[in-house]
Amino acid sequence: MGDPYFSLSSSLPERLVKSRDAHHNYTAISEFRVLNRKTLKDCPDPNPYLQITTSSTAKLFDEEYITVNVTGVLLPSTRDWVAMISPSHSSVEACLENAILYEQTGDFKSLPLLCHYPVKAQYVRNDPDYLSCKKKECKKKVKGRCVLSTCGASLSFHVINIRTDIEFVLFSGGFVTPCILRRSQPLTFANPNKPLYGHLSSTDSTANSMKVTWVSGNQQHQHVQYGNGRTVTSLVSTFSQTDMCNTSYLQSPAKDFGWHDPGYIHSAVMTGLNPSTKYSYRYGSDSSGWSNWTTFKTPPAGGSDELKFLAFGDMGKAPRDASTEHYIQPGSLSVIEAMADELSSGGVDSVFHIGDISYATGFLVEWDFFLHQISPVASKVSYMTAIGNHERDYGDSGSVYFTPDSGGECGIPYEKYFPMPAVAKDKPWYSIEQGSVHFTVISTEHNWTQNSEQYTWMKNDMAAVDRSRTPWLIFTGHRPMYSSNGGNIVSPSVDDKFVQAVEPLLLANKVDLVLFGHVHNYERTCAVYKQQCKAKPKKDGNGIDTYDNTNYSAPVHAVIGMAGFSLDTFSTNGNAWSLVRISEFGYTRVHATKKELKVEYVNANTRKVEDSFRITKS
Repeated sequence: MGDPYFSLSSSLPERLVKSRDAHHNYTAISEFRVLNRKTLKDCPDPNPYLQITTSSTAKLFDEEYITVNVTGVLLPSTRDWVAMISPSHSSVEACLENAILYEQTGDFKSLPLLCHYPVKAQYVRNDPDYLSCKKKECKKKVKGRCVLSTCGASLSFHVINIRTDIEFVLFSGGFVTPCILRRSQPLTFANPNKPLYGHLSSTDSTANSMKVTWVSGNQQHQHVQYGNGRTVTSLVSTFSQTDMCNTSYLQSPAKDFGWHDPGYIHSAVMTGLNPSTKYSYRYGSDSSGWSNWTTFKTPPAGGSDELKFLAFGDMGKAPRDASTEHYIQPGSLSVIEAMADELSSGGVDSVFHIGDISYATGFLVEWDFFLHQISPVASKVSYMTAIGNHERDYGDSGSVYFTPDSGGECGIPYEKYFPMPAVAKDKPWYSIEQGSVHFTVISTEHNWTQNSEQYTWMKNDMAAVDRSRTPWLIFTGHRPMYSSNGGNIVSPSVDDKFVQAVEPLLLANKVDLVLFGHVHNYERTCAVYKQQCKAKPKKDGNGIDTYDNTNYSAPVHAVIGMAGFSLDTFSTNGNAWSLVRISEFGYTRVHATKKELKVEYVNANTRKVEDSFRITKS
């Protein structure tokens, strides 16, 4: 079928943009970001009729569509636009000293920047009746005949509870050379302390406990109620602008114009659970409010017979309206909807998101939008993650790579929002067992060289796997070892030094399947080692590629970074180790028993399986 609309609650208008098509050409830097390069001032506009108003004047719900009305326009222009600002008191004046903040994105012009990042923006011409002035109002009549009329437009903005109040500002001059025309009245949320965006993660391999993490504007301890009357109290944390990274030579977006107060991150561990069992829970407090009751399912315990999980990388988020935003990932909504539908059928035990999580990259309000987006999935099953370059990398921060990909976040928001059972703070590698699978989850952004702490941990973790208990060993991280997309000279898709250091460990420990992201497509290899096919799959009776690991030869690698970010192409020169290459948005579905790993690549838009393979052991 065609591109599906994302499901919203019945209380919201059914006006969702088909995100993949609407934002297909958005990449890392959109025109919207260019507005942060120019001096802002009030327009020389004597128009006494001009107004910007909103459909909502009462307190805002946790999620709603707001209609922004622009009226009294004398001469509609293609360069008129509206920005959503939060907090409402934020300066929309120029900050000359912040020019360097944009330069790290590639703009080295000596131009001033806005003092604060607008959450989203739309050109007024998004209303198809604006430029043709079909929405006319008569402002002056002479002898019963209208001698002066003005034009108007209406824009729809999707708004979620980001705790701070919001304001809509009308500009002229386009995104590049804007000047201020009018500002709306500020709008506040009915409950800025509301507990929101709860998501689950596993704490260990027993499946006897699950961690809930959520966001609130209130720093007072809150609670999780679950099971038959059990209650657990939250731990509370947050982070501040001073926690964000700079270099000795470069200030980051997270430190300044991309900053947004994250509120407080709460987490609590539900204990006394049974594996593969459904429970209900809610989180919050009487003073701050409560979430709705949600049903979740614990994963199977490590060592049990069967596991069904979904895996992908590089999702990010996309707007549910016609807005332009920083760093849009056009496929993300169709992928999360497809996975939510699959989860509702009861066939999913857990999810693994392997790096490049929200793509907030120093524009902190985008974490709220991402957490809201994944809620239909992450609130119902264990949502496990690995760190990627867009969560961690920044110069002088201790990351392997010096590129400013995290926008100054340096892994701090990531570790707060997604507390994995990791070794320690800023050591985000871990292993976990679910069903018949042992997962070794690494950080490609931290030191992996021989004899480093992470290398030693990888070596020891994989060597200690009891293959009679968990016969399948899956190794996962963000940056791949094999890809038919070369990347570029500054940032190649594959780091040869990483491959040279770590690939021998995979062979030595008989890793069955390797899952990576970073490159935004799907690619499957033969059983490969040092660029050579050690074994190729054979077709089974159903025509499915089958790798027989009874006599182990080498790992099978799959790049699965096709869950949202604009898709990458493949080189025209085929590599012998590359068997399947697909550049479509989707995710992988894995079914593991004691004797078989079955992996399927699902196209999120058609819901069809476009690649399928098995790894077997007798």
